[in-house]
Amino acid sequence: MDTAKLNLRHLRAFVETVRLGRISAAAEAVHVSQPALTQGLAKLEAQLGLRLFDRQPEGMIATDGAGPFAARVTRALGHINNHRVTMTQMQALITLATYGSYAEASAGTGTSEPALHRAIQDLTIALGKPLVERRGRGVMLTEAGRRVVRGFRLARAELMAGLSELEALRGREVGRIVIGAMPLSRARLLPAAVAAFHSAYPDVEIVIVEGAHAELIEPLRDGELDLLIGALRYPPPGDDVVQTPVFDDHPVIIGRHAHPLHTPTIADLAGYPWIISGASTPLRAQWEKMFTQAGLAPPHVPIECGSVITIRQILLQGDYLTLLSADQVRVELEAGWLRVICDAPAGLIRTIGVTTRSGWTPTRLQQAFITILMTS
Repeated sequence: MDTAKLNLRHLRAFVETVRLGRISAAAEAVHVSQPALTQGLAKLEAQLGLRLFDRQPEGMIATDGAGPFAARVTRALGHINNHRVTMTQMQALITLATYGSYAEASAGTGTSEPALHRAIQDLTIALGKPLVERRGRGVMLTEAGRRVVRGFRLARAELMAGLSELEALRGREVGRIVIGAMPLSRARLLPAAVAAFHSAYPDVEIVIVEGAHAELIEPLRDGELDLLIGALRYPPPGDDVVQTPVFDDHPVIIGRHAHPLHTPTIADLAGYPWIISGASTPLRAQWEKMFTQAGLAPPHVPIECGSVITIRQILLQGDYLTLLSADQVRVELEAGWLRVICDAPAGLIRTIGVTTRSGWTPTRLQQAFITILMTS
């Protein structure tokens, strides 16, 4: 079921009924009549295809499935943080933020431009602050708009998780896990975990979004990604994320098979051109540490690159060196195109792990994936 089809008023009525246990008290809490609340709950149950309450003389008793779903909805409403917001308005702002203009948003979703304009205007009035501003043919979110859309995206993620858990109650292991994959995770850890998970849960959709840490951390914070896998950052990028180590990687120095270096010293390594990732990456810090610990200044880096595919091809063209995990070029090493020139000095390691949002509650399927990942 698409979260956009849910009615936020009905969801608010639902969580208050779970919390208070009586239609009369819940109706008073959400400022609607008892018949209207009863009708809203009936519509929600019909949408979900699930009975949410046992109607008994002592009150409304939440069913087994209603309790966990209510917890998800409560968190979603907390992220929205305004009882005047409608699902239409929430979806309109998310869509506009994603596409960057009313025209593109309309073309991408099939919603008319006037309808999007109206929803954004109504939302601006409801929240009492400007959310977007025009920039040429497009629009930009204001600072307030960026905060609001992050809350909306996190709310949507909670509702999607709640719907997935309801499907699991029916015996249908379906859902969607969206993974941000940083370079090293793609070599061995992630492929093995995905294959094992798919074998166990073939009906669950897995989406892998590749990128560097800087490209993936904000989508994680927005709820667009469920987790990141790759090299952990020290210090951590903020107290709004949690980093869980999986294993330590020991990079090695790699060059083409015919590279002239054999059993080199650190000083020898400094005399060759290097291909290394950007200055903000853990690997670059490890590379610089390799030289400074030997009392040498890190040499000039003529080629800065984080793409293993590109690095591999450049290595084959001359006497370049790089610092990578052997797993990242395992095929090339086994084929004899590249070789390990030498090990990196002792102590040069990267911690590979999982990054999630603080306070994130994974679904059973998401937790199953993490468990498989941690034991792969």
